Amino acid sequence: MAAGRAVEVVALHVSAVHAYEGRPSDGPRPDPGPVSRGHVEVRAGLGIVGDRYFNHPAHRTAAVTVIAAESLARWPVDPLLARRNVVVSGFDVDALARGTVFSLDSGDGPVRFEVHRPANPCAWMDAVIAPGAFKALRGKGGMRCVPLDDGVLRLGTAVLDMVGA
Repeated sequence: MAAGRAVEVVALHVSAVHAYEGRPSDGPRPDPGPVSRGHVEVRAGLGIVGDRYFNHPAHRTAAVTVIAAESLARWPVDPLLARRNVVVSGFDVDALARGTVFSLDSGDGPVRFEVHRPANPCAWMDAVIAPGAFKALRGKGGMRCVPLDDGVLRLGTAVLDMVGA
């Protein structure tokens, strides 16, 4: 992957609750506030301020989820339905190996992330995106990352840099 290339941050998702619990047939829990954001505050080692996984010990190495918009493009739905924090276009997130470090700079300075593991889809994807989405998103559900820097991410054009592995 080339360093310093332009990508697009197409959606930012922050939710204080885990909406996809229980049986998909019962429907998701309502979010107590807006989940779509124009910008998010990222804190090193903690996650995204206001998100359900922020400073959650069990999710410290997986507090921020990043998915490629291209993985969701086959369905004409809001990319926020996948419940990933950062949706980017022009970046094959799922090709990243564990331990890879990349940065996104959407105008407020670079924010580095270290990849830790895949963000595997769940059966809820069939209920909220479309039948067959759960199977189709296997291997394309994005990556769970730990932020290495404090910073801000914004919707719009961003610069992607591959920092290392």
